[in-house]
Amino acid sequence: MKQSISEFTDLRGLRTHVRIWGPAGAPQLFLLHGWMDVSASFQFLVDALSRDWRVIAPDWRGFGRSQWIHHSYWFPDYVADLDALLAHYSPDAPARLVGHSLGGNVACLYAGIRPERVASLATLEGFGLHLSDSAEAPERYARWLDMVRTGPSFNRYADRAELAARLRRGNPRLKPEQAAFLAEHLGQPSDKEAGEEAIVVAADPYHKLPNPVLYRLEDAKACWRRIVAPVLWVAATDSFIMKAYAGETGAAEYRDRIACFRDIRSVMLEDAGHNMHHDQPQQLARLLEEFFA
Repeated sequence: MKQSISEFTDLRGLRTHVRIWGPAGAPQLFLLHGWMDVSASFQFLVDALSRDWRVIAPDWRGFGRSQWIHHSYWFPDYVADLDALLAHYSPDAPARLVGHSLGGNVACLYAGIRPERVASLATLEGFGLHLSDSAEAPERYARWLDMVRTGPSFNRYADRAELAARLRRGNPRLKPEQAAFLAEHLGQPSDKEAGEEAIVVAADPYHKLPNPVLYRLEDAKACWRRIVAPVLWVAATDSFIMKAYAGETGAAEYRDRIACFRDIRSVMLEDAGHNMHHDQPQQLARLLEEFFA
């Protein structure tokens, strides 16, 4: 297993944890994790890379070891956090970005907003969100208000082994040693209760609040159309994301999103779910290194 180091830096007033693998002089590669994930989740992918890279992977605000804000999280802040991260670690050169899910959505928006700051981009099922109907807005706002008032919380696990078992139920492809590794980094001790210390997810519970502001796909598309960097678009055959695009209407919408990118290569990974960096790290590493070469 390749060893990483941890750095803490101030990004826009928040103490941010950044995990780094590889020698200082190697080409930089930024890995951006998904929702309810942490930077350490890329360990299997990093281990599968065949050449030397300086891999830089932050914990997004409110996740892992980065500072929590204990109130609602807004998507534009992730875009601004990425801008600050690149200003710190790659101030003079456009960056190579790999984003998974949430991280892919952030990276794709950023590459259109700041096209001069991105050399190349791989999005791992960060294809934008599904559309919501405006009629949902009142209920979404009501749910958000209710959770703001009561305060959210996460499930508790007796120990990390129980969390690892939960991870394997959610993804049967995970090997026991992978699940154990992820449980070490995705879990953290809760406050002691009745003399026992439970394990909870290492994320601010306020991430569970529903976003009352409905997703605007056309805004995302406008950003995507301004991307000048080459884009690698990676999907997985057994992902719930791809299953949502099943059928004629879904397939047409999927093609319409891809068509927004002027220089794109689309690849489908076999025998993988949404967390493809866990399921097929060797295949994914080969794809990424061929693309960034």
